[in-house]
Amino acid sequence: MPRGIPNARKDESGLRFTTFNVPLSANPKHVNSTYLKYDTQTLWSRNASKRLREGNNEDSNTQPEPQRRGSQVIVIHPGSRYIRIGKASDVVPVSVPCVVARKCRTEAPKVTRIRSVVRPWNQFTKDESAEITRTMEAEEMDLKDPFPDKLTAVTASLKERMRFFKLRATPNATVISETFNKQFQPEVIPEMNDFSEAEWIDHTSTEDVLIGDNALRIGDPEKAGYVVRRPLYNRTFNLHDYASIQAALSDLEAIIRMTLHEKHELTQQDYKNYSVILVIPDLYDRAYVHEFLDLLVSMGFKRFCAQQESLAATYGAGISNACVVDIGATTTSIACVDEGLVLSDTRMRLGVGGDDITEFLHVLLRKIELPYRDMDLSRAYDWSVMEDLKAQICTLTESDVAVNLYGFTVRRPNHPTVKYGFRVYDEVILAPMCLFEPPIIEYEAKRLPVKNTPSSMVTDEIVDHTSDLITNAMVISTRHLMPQNPENTVNKSQPPTTQTSGTSTPKKVEAEQPAIVNDTSGSQGSIEAQADAVEDGSKKSGQLSPSAEATPPTAAPQPPAQVYAGGYSIDVPFEASKLPLDVAIFNSVRAAGDDRIRKYLQAVLLIGGTAHIRGIGPALESRLQAIATPVVSGMEKVQVIPPPKDVNPQILVWKGGAVLGKMESVSELWMTPADWEILGMRGLKERCFFL
Repeated sequence: MPRGIPNARKDESGLRFTTFNVPLSANPKHVNSTYLKYDTQTLWSRNASKRLREGNNEDSNTQPEPQRRGSQVIVIHPGSRYIRIGKASDVVPVSVPCVVARKCRTEAPKVTRIRSVVRPWNQFTKDESAEITRTMEAEEMDLKDPFPDKLTAVTASLKERMRFFKLRATPNATVISETFNKQFQPEVIPEMNDFSEAEWIDHTSTEDVLIGDNALRIGDPEKAGYVVRRPLYNRTFNLHDYASIQAALSDLEAIIRMTLHEKHELTQQDYKNYSVILVIPDLYDRAYVHEFLDLLVSMGFKRFCAQQESLAATYGAGISNACVVDIGATTTSIACVDEGLVLSDTRMRLGVGGDDITEFLHVLLRKIELPYRDMDLSRAYDWSVMEDLKAQICTLTESDVAVNLYGFTVRRPNHPTVKYGFRVYDEVILAPMCLFEPPIIEYEAKRLPVKNTPSSMVTDEIVDHTSDLITNAMVISTRHLMPQNPENTVNKSQPPTTQTSGTSTPKKVEAEQPAIVNDTSGSQGSIEAQADAVEDGSKKSGQLSPSAEATPPTAAPQPPAQVYAGGYSIDVPFEASKLPLDVAIFNSVRAAGDDRIRKYLQAVLLIGGTAHIRGIGPALESRLQAIATPVVSGMEKVQVIPPPKDVNPQILVWKGGAVLGKMESVSELWMTPADWEILGMRGLKERCFFL
């Protein structure tokens, strides 16, 4: 023993401090116990056996009435604009606008609308213009309107695609449209000839709560004493308009209860006989799922389970492998499904949706002097007019770009019905092109404030969930924004990576990337190394100039860098949400593995309300083909799968949930309120292994 270390002192008293005997670890080779080794010993089987015994004790003479399969299952698919509720046995669900109006005893607060696209300064209000001027002067920025430059970039992309398809532009088309719109005189329709006159709700209404279409028929909510809010936004709770999660949950409960009562004639006493399938986002927030399921438990439903949107979409489409692209109202969700399993590393969420197209179309139409100059998208009836215009005129087919005449009708409270006409040129295609042009979107304005939720402060698992929303597809998409290692920065032997946008034509991409095409001609190699060109969706270059590389930076005290979720130096989910749609789809497919790229690019399932835009399928195919052809060897034609015949892509996810509710295997996914009280989210994770 080394010198200086005393010997351990022996315990000469022979007394123990405790009478507890620590059992020795058993040799696993000689363990004969079967405890918790079989399904019959779990909590689920004990509950099933208990229900079976209770059923045998009942009078055998009472036979239950034969019911249609799925008639006792309610499928709920919540969304930012609509919430779809219906029985699994129904053909189509009940689509209710996800909006609630509550009567205020005091003065109704004004709900501000989130403006999510860039606008020219002449379309700002006085307060907004003053705020922008103060901000730019404080940051010593050049007082220049950024809208013309961003619009010019989108227009240049359109002209490039038209030249590729050998289409000729109409000269002076914008001037022709603007001149016609300035001189147009609207037509007033007499009340006797208006067969679609709306019944507006004013201050004389005595209803405390209005939901759905009734809430949207309030002409002036402030004068009527109502506050109109949407409880969901960006596939989670709307913390922009609500002060707490419980307030949003209260409005959600009102929507579900009143819809079940009015459309399905179900009361509170009937809930105990019905099961619920809740369709949740692919990239879900644990607090959102926890609070929503808590709401279902408090409402008294018999049992429930959760299902992801992409998996439900494949059920509804009748396919087992697909790259599901769901373009919703406020966000776009992308995920790959492989044999009934959502690949978690392929999930992505983009901060662009159908509402951004609607708002950008309004900006473009105001630019060419739309005759209806009093349009305000913060009013429900004006937003409805612009939604109808989007469905009527928007297209992504370049051959449809021409000077055309369209008309629309405006119905306002306390005003006669007016019919307008206007001419447009390329505005019909520039508006939906914001899906592929990220600079048009104001992503910072769409970010929700961060507020603590009950389930974010108290959890039933001692696990850090801060990096749950970061996937491999997001890391691939934001790799060019992360700080590089010094040895990688100085290494000049590596050829610079070219960067492509989703709007490039195939000929342009082949010309820009000759090295990539030559490398992939012989063998596929590492696609991850070859496809660095599409990582920069926002068209930013992360390389240093030669002068900056030669001159070492002077030593200066640097503030500590901010660390985001997952230990990254940037906000990975937020930066990945700025990608163009085509680049995001390609990066999502890359995250599934090099051997699966071709399989998923030939099975792109496009769903959501924006999938109704004419020509969006071929437009997405051509852009994906331009990206994949130089990078993936042996790449065949990219294919966008249309939804099944006579199935609305808006309700395809709900249809998939209804299919699950009719399957016998759904019995393995049910969770009872008693199980939820005992196990919580851990029990849901055991029942639904994808969570």
